[in-house]
Amino acid sequence: MNVAIIGLGLMGGSLAKSLKKLDFISTIVGCDHNKTHQKQAIELDLVDKIVKFNELKTYDIIFLAIPVDGIISALNNLTDVSEKTTIIDLGGTKAKIVSSVPQSIRKNFVAAHPMTGTENFGPTAAVDGLYENQVVVLCDLEHSGEKQTEVSRKIFKALGMKKYFMSASEHDRHAAFISHMPHVISYSLANTVMNQENKNNILALAAGGFRSMSRLAKSSATMWEDIFRQNKSNLLEAIELFEDELKLLKQNIEEENWEEVHKNIEAGNRLHDILD
Repeated sequence: MNVAIIGLGLMGGSLAKSLKKLDFISTIVGCDHNKTHQKQAIELDLVDKIVKFNELKTYDIIFLAIPVDGIISALNNLTDVSEKTTIIDLGGTKAKIVSSVPQSIRKNFVAAHPMTGTENFGPTAAVDGLYENQVVVLCDLEHSGEKQTEVSRKIFKALGMKKYFMSASEHDRHAAFISHMPHVISYSLANTVMNQENKNNILALAAGGFRSMSRLAKSSATMWEDIFRQNKSNLLEAIELFEDELKLLKQNIEEENWEEVHKNIEAGNRLHDILD
């Protein structure tokens, strides 16, 4: 199969690295509006060549590894692909994307969200094995074509991913708590510290805890603005519930109710009984 990847940053570039190792993939081409990204993708041997958008429509599989608003735009310009073509998006939100797919290519389309990544972006951020042993959520597969469903399952299985299935709306609510809200918190933490401390104090005193909590603040502003916009209602609910938890802990600290503070900390500890 011949593959085209739109977007050659962390997700698209890492995908290209992994796909090159699969014996059923013969050609991988890339498309990116950023000229620097095009040059880097070739220099790093992520793709065989760079193609223009109109040229990629003849490929068997088209991956959309671009910000979520860009995915919607791209889909509206792919309405003339062959009925055999498989289009897979890798966006961090799903409901608005799924509802925006032109009906003429709905069978071509597979909504996927690989739950993986790093805080870095661009082709130089591409890493081997980014997808291996990670979760991929596939949404509303009942509306995708039989061939497209088969192709997507085969690829994600070959990448070593663990597949989960749910509706786009379910995905977006879960992702608001597990993925999107942590980014909100990280950006806010970074801005709070930056507005209070000078850079020398930050460099001198920032240890593991702060670095871990603020790591996500390095993530692409373009990508995450789009995600926050598309998943606004779920994200606001998650933020409000987080604010309730923060206010409760703040109140217990103010009132020196240390027993309740201790209970709150222990309750949070239980998360890692699940994750570890």
